[in-house]
Amino acid sequence: MFRDEIEIEVIAGKGGDGLVSFYREKFVPRGGPDGGDGGRGGSIVLRATDQVNSLLKLGRRMRYSAEDGRPGGNSNKAGRDGQDLELEVPVGTQVFDGKKGNLLRDLARHGETLELVRGGDGGLGNAQFATAVRQTPRFAQPGKAGEARRVRLELKLFAEVGLIGLPNAGKSTFLSKVTAATPKIADYPFTTLVPQVGIAGIGDYDTLVIADLPGLIEGASQGHGLGHRFLKHVERCGVLLHLVDVSPEAAADPVEGWRVVERELERASRELHAKPRLVVATKVESPEAESRAAELEVAVGAPVARISAWTGRGLGQLLVEAHRLVRGTRVG
Repeated sequence: MFRDEIEIEVIAGKGGDGLVSFYREKFVPRGGPDGGDGGRGGSIVLRATDQVNSLLKLGRRMRYSAEDGRPGGNSNKAGRDGQDLELEVPVGTQVFDGKKGNLLRDLARHGETLELVRGGDGGLGNAQFATAVRQTPRFAQPGKAGEARRVRLELKLFAEVGLIGLPNAGKSTFLSKVTAATPKIADYPFTTLVPQVGIAGIGDYDTLVIADLPGLIEGASQGHGLGHRFLKHVERCGVLLHLVDVSPEAAADPVEGWRVVERELERASRELHAKPRLVVATKVESPEAESRAAELEVAVGAPVARISAWTGRGLGQLLVEAHRLVRGTRVG
C-alpha cells in the first residue's frame, strides 16, 4: 500500500579516532610522532528523484545509519572517510523535524538534495600535537559522534490532473479505464485512502499524469474525513477534474454534491479554489442521468462533460480537453 507519510531515525557516522604512533625503523629507534588523523564519518542525504513515486520502500526501515570513519594510521596516514548514505525520495517530499515539527525543506524538483545529518569529524593523530616543547605527544583525539535526529517525510503528490469529487463519484473507475493504474474500486466511501497515479496516452506522443485523490466530504477544510490529506494533494495538481455522479442511484443530489466540494475548496484557500478545472458528469448511462447532467450544467453555468466509464462514452474527448487545459496552464 502506498504510504504518503513516514517517520525515520537517521544517524550519521562517527569520525575515526586519531592514532598514537611513533616513527620506527632499524637505525631510528626514537623517531617522532607519526599518528594519522581519523576519517570523517559518513553523512545522510535525501535526494529527490522522479524515478521513485512513493515512500513505501524507505518506510520499511525505521532507522538508517551511515558508515563510520576509519581510524588514522601510522606514517601520518589519514583514515578513510565513511561513505555517505543517500536516500532517494519522490519529488514533492516535504521534510519535517521529527521533534520540533518545523519544515526543513520541500524537495520540489528532481535532483534536489538535503543533508539530514552530518558525519562526525575525525580525531587528530598525535603528529598534530607535536611542538618544539612537546616533541613526543602520547595522546590523540577521538573521533566525534555523528549527528542524529528523527525526521518526518510527507509526500505531496505532483500530477498534471487531479480527480476530485465526493466519495464514489467514479474517480477510481475513470482512472482505471484511461490509464494502466489499478486503484481499489468498491461501492463504499473512502476506498481511495491514498493517491493513485496513472498515465494516460493522448494521441501518438503526448501523455497526461492523472491522480485519483481521496474522496472529499463536507467539512474537509476543517479536517473532517480525509480532508487535510485530500487538500494537501490537491495543492500539487495543475488542473482539476471535478467528477459528479449523476446516476439515479447517486447518494447525493448532483447539484448539491458539486456545491459541497466547491465550498470546501473555497474555504481551504483562495489558491485552491482558483485552480482551473472541468466539471464532469459521470455514469451518464440513462435518460434520467442525462437530465440530471443538464441540471448540473445550469447550476455550474458552464459546459459539463458527460462520460460513462462503463460504456466508454466521452472518455477520449475528456482527456483531450484536459490535456488542452494543462497545456494552457503551462504556457501561462
